[in-house]
Amino acid sequence: MTLYDQSIAVYRSRINTMIGMLAKAESHEKGDGLLEARLADDMHPLATQVRFVANLPGEALPRLTSRTFTSRDDNETTIAAAKAALAETAALLDDIGADELVAQDDTVVLAIPNGMEFTMTAEEYVRDWSLPNFYFHLTTAYAILRMQGVELGKADFVPHMMPYLTKGPS
Repeated sequence: MTLYDQSIAVYRSRINTMIGMLAKAESHEKGDGLLEARLADDMHPLATQVRFVANLPGEALPRLTSRTFTSRDDNETTIAAAKAALAETAALLDDIGADELVAQDDTVVLAIPNGMEFTMTAEEYVRDWSLPNFYFHLTTAYAILRMQGVELGKADFVPHMMPYLTKGPS
């Protein structure tokens, strides 16, 4: 599997998952108020979870390509604006060709704000840092929406599986 398949293609598909979940949230009685919901007091609200889902693929780009990316610093205040931010990231990902990515064994240095620094290959960076963080925020957003009563099920979290469906439920 190529680095593109492991990263850009996954980010792109799961951005659609987040957009789909927010589309269901739009019709919920709490509407835009859902963006302030949290799983726990010491966790970020839904708006921040969505911002991280929109930012994380872009933040990987300088390590995986020669592209730059500027992260969004502010949370969106409406579900429509959150979906638009995700769509913007999706469009960016759609513009990246597989030939733009570094080799899987290229060295990546990850410095995080607390002063820690990690050195790994590009493949290790995607597998062990970027994707786990991306999925953490995607899953947390799903859990917040479920907790708030948005009618989501597992099929909403894995809609990318539908092209492989060969037999429906009995």
